[in-house]
Amino acid sequence: MLTAIGLMSGTSLDGVDAAIVRTDGERIAAFGPALSLPYGAALRQRARKILDRAPTLHPDDPELKAVEHEITRHHIDAVRQVRALVPDIDLIGFHGQTILHAPQRRLTWQTGDAALLSRATGLAVVHDFRSVDVAAGGEGAPLVPWFHAALLHDMPGPVAVLNIGGVANVTLVGADGSIHACDTGPGNALLDDWAFRHTGTACDVDGRLARAGTVNRAMVAQLLADPYFARPAPKSLDRQTFAAALGLVSTCSPADGAATLAAFTIEAIRRTPLPVRPTRWYVCGGGRHNPVLMQGLRAALGTPVGTVDELGWNGDALEAQCFGFLAARSLRGLPLSAPTITGGPENLSGGRLTCAGLSVPSWISTVMGK
Repeated sequence: MLTAIGLMSGTSLDGVDAAIVRTDGERIAAFGPALSLPYGAALRQRARKILDRAPTLHPDDPELKAVEHEITRHHIDAVRQVRALVPDIDLIGFHGQTILHAPQRRLTWQTGDAALLSRATGLAVVHDFRSVDVAAGGEGAPLVPWFHAALLHDMPGPVAVLNIGGVANVTLVGADGSIHACDTGPGNALLDDWAFRHTGTACDVDGRLARAGTVNRAMVAQLLADPYFARPAPKSLDRQTFAAALGLVSTCSPADGAATLAAFTIEAIRRTPLPVRPTRWYVCGGGRHNPVLMQGLRAALGTPVGTVDELGWNGDALEAQCFGFLAARSLRGLPLSAPTITGGPENLSGGRLTCAGLSVPSWISTVMGK
């Protein structure tokens, strides 16, 4: 078993989550402390502008490099803070900040300086988790399903775990233990951008804006006519895939626009092409804190919908824990993707190991079988 710090900075651009997990990449022995280190408003705005420019951005763009450095410093601070609570750490699983995800172009781009993170912390870092699958023709996302399946190992299926971050994704673990997954559509990203535009806050706190509005059903239907929703799973999205939705709802009042965007997220989840109907859904990610989304899901799905916290999981730390789990999995050469998860041609491992300025610890060579 390895003790890993998993790090996640999601498409909501709200900050860095850090969490400790003890695992061999198949089983989870224990969880340790977790924390969130928010990005300041200025960094969040700069990162958001990078996303808008990402399709034409050069890797050496000065602003990109400056934002990457600042984001990495936040990750370093998060590691130091959580390590102060548990000093004996073996490695870091570092997802980085996704700025572009275009698997149809065999491209996925997570910014973050793994070498700087390794030097600053003195720890081995596993990173670049998605590229191998994308290069092989897979979607490269979602990557959390192996972790969800490990957590659900003794629960009878079919059961779904729904992560509502900037983009929403679902893991379905069948009665036979099979794993199916895909991105469902927008999660919080559109609502967050809309709320910030109209209220100056980073999200629709407690769903107050959406609750005060009326859904424009014609606009929801127009948004759902996007070809993405006719595609079979597995499939994945970039945070900006549905950015034009903000223009469509721009004629709405702030409250009606929020209500319409929330309804879009809910209906996209309801339409997810899963092979069997889950008997229960468990929701994680920031979206589970939004009562409008949760109430809407309960009404739309027609089956029990709870939060992962009801299972004793930490719904805010889950993705960070996952990348600690995947780091151990990567070192052992175990699959990070699969045909029914990412649509790749086979079960593929992935991730890269960086030990900048360090001798590779002997235990790593042992774990990797070298």
